[in-house]
Formats: sequence, structure tokens, C-alpha cells
Amino acid sequence: MPYFESAEQLYEHLGRAFQETVSDEELYARMRRTDMVVQYRLRAPESQVTVAMLPDAPGQVDLGPTHLKPTVVVRMDADTAHRFFLGKVNVTLALSRRQMTIDGPVDKILQLIPILQPMYERYETLLNGAGREDLVAAAVSA
Repeated sequence: MPYFESAEQLYEHLGRAFQETVSDEELYARMRRTDMVVQYRLRAPESQVTVAMLPDAPGQVDLGPTHLKPTVVVRMDADTAHRFFLGKVNVTLALSRRQMTIDGPVDKILQLIPILQPMYERYETLLNGAGREDLVAAAVSA
């Protein structure tokens, strides 16, 4: 059974983590240097999170349909995304096993990964604060 029952539930937790991350001035200053729009297209449940990290613009996170044109599209199961943003997925291994695919310049997304690491703790904190320790525990035991 998937970690999230619906796209709305995924947006409530993972989407909120992205929104809080781009609201963090220090972290977003590092993210905007990547000069890209990343779109996460997720399965089970079908959902989409688009994050604009552009040098001269405020951070933008669109949950669901968007008018933003992605520089990079990352496709994976929502369960994989959940585990990834808890720091439990090795990207190189996930790419080689096709658990994660990337359309666009792979080097752009690889430069973003170390920048996003502070989001992992934030995401776990948000889940625990929402009483969803079950989602944290499930990702650890997977």
C-alpha cells in the first residue's frame, strides 16, 4: 500500500516541505543559483510538484498543474520521492535501477541534491509535527 492515499495528502506533507524550503531565505539563496525549474512527476498517487528556482525570482512551488516550463523532469513513485526527501534513497542506485528517471540535464539535478539536504530534516520534522510518525517509520524500514 502506498504511503500516501491521495495527491492531496502528498501535497499536504511533501508539498508543504517544498513550500517551507523555498521560504527559507538562506536555503533559497543557494537553490536559486541552480537557475532551473524542477518538476517531480510522481506515480501512486499521480501527482506533480514543480519548483522554480530562478536567480531573479522568488521561490515558487506549484502543486498539481502548472504553467511553469520545467528545465528538468524527475519521474518516480511517490513512495520513492517520500523516502528520497527523508534522505533514504541513493540517487545513483535509484537511477541505475530505473526507480527514478530524469529528463533534461542530469548534471543540473545532481548539483541540486546536496543543496536540498537540509530539506530532509525539515520534511521529517513536518511529518512528526503532523502526527505522521508512521510515514517516517515506514520509510526507514523500507
